[in-house]
Amino acid sequence: MLVSLKWLSQYVDIDGLEPEELAEKITRSGIEVEAVNHLSKGLKKLQVGQIKEAVPHPDSDHLNICQVDFGEEELSQIVCGAPNVEVGQKIVAVRPNGYVGGKKIKKGKLRGTVSMGMICSLQELGVDSKVVPKAYADGIYVVSDDVPVGSDAIEVLGLDDVVLELGLTPNRADALSMLGVAYEVAAILERDIKLPETAHPTTNEKASDFIKVAVEATDVNPMYTAKVVKNVKIAESPLWLQQRLMMSGIRPLNNVVDITNYILLEYGQPLHAFDYDKLATGEIVVRLAKEGEKITTLDEKERTLKASNLVITNGKDPVAVAGVMGGYDSEVTAETTTVVIESAYFDGLSVRYTSKDLGLRSEASARYEKGIDPNRVMPAAERAAQLMAELAGGDVLEGIVTVDELDKEPARVVVSPDFINNRLGMKISLNEMVTILQRLRFDVEPANGLLIIDAPTRRQDIKIEEDIVEEIARLYGYDEIPKTFPVGPVTPGRLTRNQQIRRTIRRQLQDAGLYQALTYSLTSDELAQKYALKTAPTTRLLMPMSEEHSTLRQSLLPHLIESVVYNVSRQADAATLYEIGSVFLGQTEEGLPLEEEHVALAMTGKWIDNAWQGEHKTVDFYVLKGIVESLFNTLSISERISYVAGKVDGLHPGRTADILLDGERIGFVGQLHPQEQKDLGLKDTFVAEINLAQVFAAEVESLQYVAVPRFPSISRDIALVVDRLTTASSLEEVITAAGGKLLKDVRVFDVYEGEHMEEGKKSIAFSLTYFDPERTLTDEDVTAVHGQVVAALQENGAVLR
Repeated sequence: MLVSLKWLSQYVDIDGLEPEELAEKITRSGIEVEAVNHLSKGLKKLQVGQIKEAVPHPDSDHLNICQVDFGEEELSQIVCGAPNVEVGQKIVAVRPNGYVGGKKIKKGKLRGTVSMGMICSLQELGVDSKVVPKAYADGIYVVSDDVPVGSDAIEVLGLDDVVLELGLTPNRADALSMLGVAYEVAAILERDIKLPETAHPTTNEKASDFIKVAVEATDVNPMYTAKVVKNVKIAESPLWLQQRLMMSGIRPLNNVVDITNYILLEYGQPLHAFDYDKLATGEIVVRLAKEGEKITTLDEKERTLKASNLVITNGKDPVAVAGVMGGYDSEVTAETTTVVIESAYFDGLSVRYTSKDLGLRSEASARYEKGIDPNRVMPAAERAAQLMAELAGGDVLEGIVTVDELDKEPARVVVSPDFINNRLGMKISLNEMVTILQRLRFDVEPANGLLIIDAPTRRQDIKIEEDIVEEIARLYGYDEIPKTFPVGPVTPGRLTRNQQIRRTIRRQLQDAGLYQALTYSLTSDELAQKYALKTAPTTRLLMPMSEEHSTLRQSLLPHLIESVVYNVSRQADAATLYEIGSVFLGQTEEGLPLEEEHVALAMTGKWIDNAWQGEHKTVDFYVLKGIVESLFNTLSISERISYVAGKVDGLHPGRTADILLDGERIGFVGQLHPQEQKDLGLKDTFVAEINLAQVFAAEVESLQYVAVPRFPSISRDIALVVDRLTTASSLEEVITAAGGKLLKDVRVFDVYEGEHMEEGKKSIAFSLTYFDPERTLTDEDVTAVHGQVVAALQENGAVLR
């Protein structure tokens, strides 16, 4: 909501307060002021002048040399390129050494011709182009003839004003109007409020003789009123009215339409003006639309209606979409002479559904959706009629045609002072509470230790006792709420074990050079179970926005791989990503999706790239497996992890390993299948996914620290010839079992297949480390144990090379 302080001052006295001071008070009372906009900022030395002469520039096909009268002895010459320049116009110009848009305008030359300033458009003065009147959208602004030459243009255009930008929460629909803001400011400042005058003369003719109103859907339209104004003269609105609309973000159109928009802003009550003659039938019938019925709205778009949409008709055809937008065929134009003013109460939910169905939102629909004041429906219509008589020369017909089944009774809330003080932890006196509520213009009566409160209907958000607590707290002052320490035992905050593990994983992967990715939980049916560690019935949205995001995922990898493709396709020479997130495996007993937390990694491209030293390494299977191993080592479960050959659809059949924790599969690490890589336009790409739920559940023993060894270790290397399909891990298990307590470490350092190796065989070389923390080992000790290892290997088919 944009609030002009000049306009606001017509309803409540704000003299003596700087705009920033007022903004601070409003913010502290519960409505945030997001910005304080001084409209004159960056403007200086602007004057109203009159063009006395305009001739084409000899060296330009679009410039004009204008002689402008500013009420001085001599005319000022200004070169202007606007297409709408004409002799006799009163315009706004910035004089030499003045400022516009913060830029200094000096005496200069354009195409060799002296120019003493600049004639301005509204856009150049800081007005948003979306709200500039269409007549001046592509040229300079023309001031009305009654403005004296030489006047200060900043004052004439109302640019000496300050506009507050309010950030309203959905419950404060009352502040979507100037009167609503005025009530709020009056309560904050403890000052009176002055309401606009709505009295106006009427003719002897009666509105009921010209228009009939019927409502067939009173459940969603309990109140509809119509006033008739004859002999209106359509013209531009006066400058003050245009200013207020533009400052509020609304484009001026003509005096009648502008008045309805002005009332929308002043009262928060949406109005609509029909051309009476275009209605043709002298009748208004409000009903639900027929399925498939069509209407062309004011934006000149044909819209197809649903049977649930409420429409205004002339008894036959729709002429407006209730609460959303009027119809093109009944709009007010320059030929209009008789106007029907509609002021109605439409159900907010009905308006919301219709607005959503049509993909059409408006200032009116925004207010109806949040709720309007039922007691302003009729005063708003009277105020509009008064302004049409004053500004459009209209004759207002006597009376107002009404269908009224609307409950306008205020909400009653009964609350005790103790309830309020207990909730706030304060001791506010009963009298202070009554004073605060009276400042808010709430009807309040203390009786038997209770406050009996009738909230005004403009405050649709006041329903329960807690609402009253909030009102008293914010007007009393949130800063006045005393600071207290918690009572009772206090538990210091700390991370849970799962949070600690999750944070450790994130830090470890980022230290390893991976970047965190966040991808959608929704994917397509086709990808929902791809690469899944385990599958379950999928969960599909009833009304998905698209088929690509219709089903909850059961693996993190499909979207993570898409992110890799996205980066590589934009010439990234490496993509190393990880994601921690949930997959969704069936449903819980309550019918909700069953979430399980996973971590996934995807890597491709360069791993080491240092051109100066000549080093270069691309990501391979062992790089990714090493990162996974270091992760388990950091989590202190590496000794319980093992790897076995695995098979996952979409991964390379010979370069995929299942990850086992205590013998149970918790994940996999591998390379994308070559065909997958080709289809995606990727080079060798390696991925992993791990079930964190199982990692979280794993019991971890406390860390045990040992002294730095005092005795040396002894290493022996051994090369074995085995069948080509024999895995290194199976041999490592045999070595570990046979080596006993003295064997401390086993590592593979070479695998060879090729020349001098028998067909179907390979060589695997291990480095074995022997160590005793209590003594120095002798060659005899090591030889004995090493012999046991060799014997065990030979029993399992291995041959020493």
